[in-house]
Amino acid sequence: MPNMIPPPVSRFATLMVASCNVLNLAQPGRHFYDGQDPYSQNEFERKVGWLGERFRVLNADVLVVQEVWDELALRAAVARSGLQYSTVSVPGAENGPGQSGAQGTPRVGIVTRLKVESIQSITDFPAAAVVQVPGIGPHTRFERPPLLATLRMKHGQEVAVITAHLKSKRPKYLQDAQGRSIEDSEDPTVQAVGSLRSLIMRAGEALALRLKVVELLHRTRLPLIVMGDLNDGPHSVTTQLIAATSQVAYDKGARDNALFNAWDVMGEAALRRDVAFSHIHQGYPEVLDQVLVSEEFVATSRASIGDVRRVEVFNDHLFEGRDRSRSDHGFVRALLRLRLPDTPPSA
Repeated sequence: MPNMIPPPVSRFATLMVASCNVLNLAQPGRHFYDGQDPYSQNEFERKVGWLGERFRVLNADVLVVQEVWDELALRAAVARSGLQYSTVSVPGAENGPGQSGAQGTPRVGIVTRLKVESIQSITDFPAAAVVQVPGIGPHTRFERPPLLATLRMKHGQEVAVITAHLKSKRPKYLQDAQGRSIEDSEDPTVQAVGSLRSLIMRAGEALALRLKVVELLHRTRLPLIVMGDLNDGPHSVTTQLIAATSQVAYDKGARDNALFNAWDVMGEAALRRDVAFSHIHQGYPEVLDQVLVSEEFVATSRASIGDVRRVEVFNDHLFEGRDRSRSDHGFVRALLRLRLPDTPPSA
């Protein structure tokens, strides 16, 4: 009987990723929003200490963050974790000679121990994504530019990560040159129009992000992860604008350009649970912070080169009361895998 050669054994490299909205992380004494006092030194120490402990528990290879005013403050929180990271970057929120952190709105950033090939802020919309906002005019750029990072794992696999923080649902009111509202925010009609403006702006941002996703994924085998605070639920119009997962049900070829919610394609189904919310708004739990992956991480896809093993939400602190030294968002972590080149079985 001829010798039967067993098939090659698949080996995987693991990749732990996490997303954290850190709630206005700024240096002590630094003014960031009108109506909010700067952090005292004591408040700052509490905040970076709390974040450092959260980062230590997450122990992610790639940690993406939102709402950072000062890169120095993020570096302080990372140092408190006791973990070693080669890159801590928040473009637009740098501190140094001639640099005083983010201005007007906080920025997104990335912390990673992987090799960084490139980091790029996506600021302007392509022409197809420009939208008209009532009373304001054309919305042409992201309020908080997403971050596109190209990373290299230790075995050589390339991975792209986009960090996003889309426009919130908070009504957008008209302002004067000094940034003061010129509308009556108590008027229900004004509130409704303000909410519409925010929706249109978020939809424009979602479309612009979608076009970047298509640019990266169309007819490529690039593993892509999109993470962050999308300020809407997984099945919302704006999230589906980015992901286009629903298209897959009608067109299997659409998988090439689609993104999949990590919860939906997770391999360890027993870990799914109904308490996976990441934010509580007026007593109602919401899933705003999401991890979306390309089909390269979907085990059932013919183009799969990896999978999603598990997804977790760390949200216990949301029940500890409002305190700006903590975050008002839960932190989402996902364990992913990418296949290594097949090796022949040993003799």
